[in-house]
Amino acid sequence: MSMSTVEPGTKLADRFRLEDRVHESGGATLWKALDEILARPVAVHTFAPDFSRVEEVVTAARLASRLTDPRLTQVFDAADEDGTAYVVSEWVSGESLLDLLESGPVEPERGAALVAEAAEALAHAHAAGLTHLHLTPSRLVWTSGGTVKLLGLAVDAAILDLSSEDPAKDDAEGLGRLLYAALTGHWPGDSDCGLPPAPLDDGKICTPRQVTAGVPGYLDAITCRALLQEPRRGQPPLATPADVAEALAEVPRPAPAPVTTAPPALNLHTEAPDGLGRSAMPPRVPSHLAHQMSMVPPPPPPRPQTGAASKVLLTVIVLLVMAAVGVGAWTVGKNLGNTPRDVAQSGTAQSPSPSRKPVTVKPVSAAGFDPLGTDRAEKPELAPLAVDGKPSTDWHTDSYSTTDLGRLKDGVGLILDMGKPIPIADVVVSLGNAGGSTVQLKVGDAADLSSLKTVAEKKGASGSVTLTPEKATTGQYVLIWFTRLPPYNGQYRGTIYEVTVHSPGSA
Repeated sequence: MSMSTVEPGTKLADRFRLEDRVHESGGATLWKALDEILARPVAVHTFAPDFSRVEEVVTAARLASRLTDPRLTQVFDAADEDGTAYVVSEWVSGESLLDLLESGPVEPERGAALVAEAAEALAHAHAAGLTHLHLTPSRLVWTSGGTVKLLGLAVDAAILDLSSEDPAKDDAEGLGRLLYAALTGHWPGDSDCGLPPAPLDDGKICTPRQVTAGVPGYLDAITCRALLQEPRRGQPPLATPADVAEALAEVPRPAPAPVTTAPPALNLHTEAPDGLGRSAMPPRVPSHLAHQMSMVPPPPPPRPQTGAASKVLLTVIVLLVMAAVGVGAWTVGKNLGNTPRDVAQSGTAQSPSPSRKPVTVKPVSAAGFDPLGTDRAEKPELAPLAVDGKPSTDWHTDSYSTTDLGRLKDGVGLILDMGKPIPIADVVVSLGNAGGSTVQLKVGDAADLSSLKTVAEKKGASGSVTLTPEKATTGQYVLIWFTRLPPYNGQYRGTIYEVTVHSPGSA
């Protein structure tokens, strides 16, 4: 096949059918394509006949395919065969940082959290010898599944023929530019990325706090340490992506799916934002009732009682109190007479035993579990991300053509090895936003489907789900088992962001 014949409908490697031309520049064309074997959308780069860096691009893509960080675009295939070169990678749906900035800067800590995720992913890439060198707002995406994706690792640089004598420093500065853009809505770089340029002060880029009110001082300092490579607040410049990741480590990360909770009970002594206890505002009266209430004259104040009238009133009150005491004494005596014998003999009612507070038990390991598949595994390299304590990382299944896993198997799941048999109080699973999952909790003493018994199930599940066994359950292996998958990018995929296992505690 000649490169000149690449057009919509072309099928590469007998499986990737090109559908829509997304972008074309410098001899490289990006397509949205369909993987006809796995029935999922993919992104495909093809190249013009005179494109001179095919070998470099294919090599970069193959190196990038070895990385398993879920925040980096996954490369599925790269080849230069029969006169046609192509790179097939994950199709990512969501909003890029550029999209998010259309109406101005995002909330500071949210923007910083996105960049923090990118910095951690890029630090992993640098540890493997790969760089980016083309960090722009369009390459950082908040996906429709509620995760962060950094697009174009290694491949962008190869396509654009970018190189660097100090790639670690250049990528650190690139992360600084992304953080600056998130905090201000302006771009502190030479290239046109779709944002207005950063304002200057005497020829020097203004700091984020000079541009946008409300930027926290520590984020302003981190931005300058990365972007301008200047020391701030007694801290040195951030010279590598790992340095940037460490500096942003304490920024709260975006949750994958908001969990709906019941509204808090009314508290008449709420805590004010400044920490001082203040009385809450009284309930607001609807406007249509307020007007009516204003038309009703207030009741007259009570008249003071004097003379004989006050004596009569006092006498009546005393008589009422005496009557009430008499009735109360009679009621108590009657109740004592009817007290059950075992309680009367003990002299006091038996108090309930104190409740046992569940404790969190950390699994020894986690693995993708697919005993019905040909390889008997399901994304095993991602499994540790579901128990790493970070709600922004996830394990997920393969994508399937139907909610019942394409009728290929009964289920897939994530299995946890607790190290030894433990009693299970409940298991809390953080799923994605999309509803439609059916998840089962299976527990047993062997990592074998026949040995794992179903002890709880949730249908139509999404967000945070608590799976509680109906009766006392003990086992070494805990399996979260999907039998139906929620929709994902036109197909169906199960996602678990975090799993927490609780065991009954001591009384």
